[in-house]
Amino acid sequence: MISYISASYVYPVSSGPLKEGVIALDSNGLILEILSAAEARSKGITEVKFYEGILVPGFVNTHCHLELSHLKGKIAKHTGLPGFVEQVIRQRQATDTEVIDAMEIADREMYAQGIVAVGDISNKLISKEVKEISGIYYHTFIEAMGFNPEKASDIIEAAKIMKKAFQPLKASIVPHAPYSVSDNLFNEINKEAETHQDLLSIHNQETPEENEFFEHKSGSFLKLYEFLGLNIDFFKATGKTSLRSYLPKLSPSLKTLLVHNTFTSQSDLSFSKENHPDLYWCLCPNANLYIEDKLPELPLFLAAGVKITLGTDSLASNDELSIVAEMKTLQQHFKISLTELLNWATLNGAEFLGIEDRFGSLAAGKTPGINLLEFVDKDGEMWITGNIKRLA
Repeated sequence: MISYISASYVYPVSSGPLKEGVIALDSNGLILEILSAAEARSKGITEVKFYEGILVPGFVNTHCHLELSHLKGKIAKHTGLPGFVEQVIRQRQATDTEVIDAMEIADREMYAQGIVAVGDISNKLISKEVKEISGIYYHTFIEAMGFNPEKASDIIEAAKIMKKAFQPLKASIVPHAPYSVSDNLFNEINKEAETHQDLLSIHNQETPEENEFFEHKSGSFLKLYEFLGLNIDFFKATGKTSLRSYLPKLSPSLKTLLVHNTFTSQSDLSFSKENHPDLYWCLCPNANLYIEDKLPELPLFLAAGVKITLGTDSLASNDELSIVAEMKTLQQHFKISLTELLNWATLNGAEFLGIEDRFGSLAAGKTPGINLLEFVDKDGEMWITGNIKRLA
């Protein structure tokens, strides 16, 4: 059975918006065709369900920590990253039942918020059973971390075992962050990723202390290592920013997602374009405000013309897992056009995860999910209110 839906605007994302466009769907949510209002009239299509708002594809959340959902409301805001990490370590312990229950609630809330695909960071196998029965597509990034170079072999072997255990779900082994991965472990991760042509993801320049540590071996990270009981006498300051120090250690042949980028500079962006041809830059603005009370210098990224995606981070660092909320924050702070925001929230994320054949845009032959966004018109620009309804 074919049904027809329409709205004030239909945003395919891969092409321009259609005023009162019409989407033809089968009973499974497969898009059969997208028509302009005139084309629908010429075909005699009259039984059309009309909505006030904008019809857009399902959202792609390229950075989440589902495992931390049980920490919602437990972590203080504006502590800076080292303080945040210490709080998470102190409060992370919980029963499996508590962790799973919280993940199930978070998964359902993401689905209701119109999210169709997630790039999720995992340190354990515990999220597998939630992901297997979810209506959301998950790619799991298994985080490998260890700053002691002598432990690299053991760490990568444990990560390989976890990756195999996640099958048949998609998974890849990735570095946690430049300050938590030794050169030896970077090498091991690269070898594994290149062998399987896996996706990579890494937390990047989320705090100014990260750059300070690499440039001068000073700052709050020294206290964090002391708290963790780690001897880092082996580490020598590079005299370079974090990004310039670690990016050459990642394979330029693999799609790589840099996450947060709150303190990335113009020179860092130029360096990255010269040294890695397939980078994606994930913004998690609400988490950045939660932890550092700072947003990335977005105009620099726009001027550099890089590929941007959106993420929510975790409920330890965010009040909700909503891509619409992330879009609204960016639009309020930087007056970004809705067209650009939708690209970041849908198609770019789908392309990074390699699922653009199904998700990311409204097109015949896809089942991308369909969301209804509420908007208001301000001086000829569409501003989202944050209200969303999932239709398919």
